[in-house]
Amino acid sequence: MLPAERRTDARPVTGAALVTGAAQGIGAAVAAALAGAGVPVALLDRTGDVEETARSLAEGGAAALALVADVTDADAVERAVATTEQELGPLGLLANVAGVLRTGAVLDVPDSDLADCLAVNTTGVWNAGRAAGRRMYDRGAGAIVTVASNAAGTPRVGMAAYSASKAASVALTRSLGLELAPHVRCNVVCPGSTDTAMQRGLWADPTAGPTDDSGAGPVIAGSLEQHRLGIPLGRIGEADDVAAAVLFLASDAARQITMQSLTVDGGATLGA
Repeated sequence: MLPAERRTDARPVTGAALVTGAAQGIGAAVAAALAGAGVPVALLDRTGDVEETARSLAEGGAAALALVADVTDADAVERAVATTEQELGPLGLLANVAGVLRTGAVLDVPDSDLADCLAVNTTGVWNAGRAAGRRMYDRGAGAIVTVASNAAGTPRVGMAAYSASKAASVALTRSLGLELAPHVRCNVVCPGSTDTAMQRGLWADPTAGPTDDSGAGPVIAGSLEQHRLGIPLGRIGEADDVAAAVLFLASDAARQITMQSLTVDGGATLGA
């Protein structure tokens, strides 16, 4: 039997956590899961919506701090990390969840779309990883988990800019894991299609049910035209599925895991 401190139902993080992109979607789910496990959590997002998300957690008894900042601004991220430690204590986990999606064929997509994806999805991880990683390294403890995408390793039609930025975030996180070892572990979660506002923006009807033909139905079924094989588990992911993977990798149950990617896509990439 695992010691109590290594069980997955034990508190997953020693110290406080900082979650970027925490106003909604996967980021909000990660923050809620951490708060539910008793972890003091700072929620960072570039919109004021994050304040309402943090407020709802605080009303449930959690230690939750809202931080309005843009991950593309290195100075703002540094201040956010400092504020987190001042208000909540030493940082034990950084969860890089902030992300943007721009779609379009390589030959058609404007350069600005690539720049947007790289700025948030890659430079955002760079800025937060450096700011948090430096403090963790100096203390000799901590974990960094980056939420990337299964598109980081599997090409998707019309998603080149997004895929490239996510692939870079995977490589960056692994490099952090090597350079911050032996005391700071750095891993990646690669979700597939997940029921969030970002995913629903790709549906014919963003208000449709998760299995409707106008919603996620075609995603689950796959498309030969799009070179997609569908989702073998027969359901689109939920934000909580991704949050559970983040908490596992952050916990002591994963103490021998670093520089790895955990794909949470219902088998959509066939284990590639």
